[in-house]
Amino acid sequence: MTRKQRRLILIGGSIGVLGLAIGLVLNALSGSIVFFNSPTDIKEKQIAAGTRVRIGGLVKDGSVQRGDNLRIRFEVTDGKNDVPVKFQGIVPDLFREGQGVVAEGKLEPGGILDADTVLAKHDERYMPKEVVDALKKSGRWEESEGRLAGGKTP
Repeated sequence: MTRKQRRLILIGGSIGVLGLAIGLVLNALSGSIVFFNSPTDIKEKQIAAGTRVRIGGLVKDGSVQRGDNLRIRFEVTDGKNDVPVKFQGIVPDLFREGQGVVAEGKLEPGGILDADTVLAKHDERYMPKEVVDALKKSGRWEESEGRLAGGKTP
């Protein structure tokens, strides 16, 4: 075997091992990645009942209903579509109407999200990138001001 052939075999083998390693890492990560969906994504994709999803947007004004035993119902909106959410537990202190929220749980028949996790934005200006992207897509975000259309701050 010539020197050139050995070098080509070494390079080819190295590329093969690198490709295999990348494939294994991506396969391992794919099971742990939780994708973000806007209310419009949920409606358009027609996600089946029983599917676990993570949804983000704004808590729709006038939609929060508090019940007994820490039960709460509200709607998450991206300005185009709304998804009703029910949750039992303590919501974050910053949870309120018009603010950014991310909820994770299972979709029930009728499109209601039975959430087991509710997260609210953590300060006056922060909003998850995915929520901002969804709001931009729906036309409810003014890029120059970093605020919602209509002058509201996020």
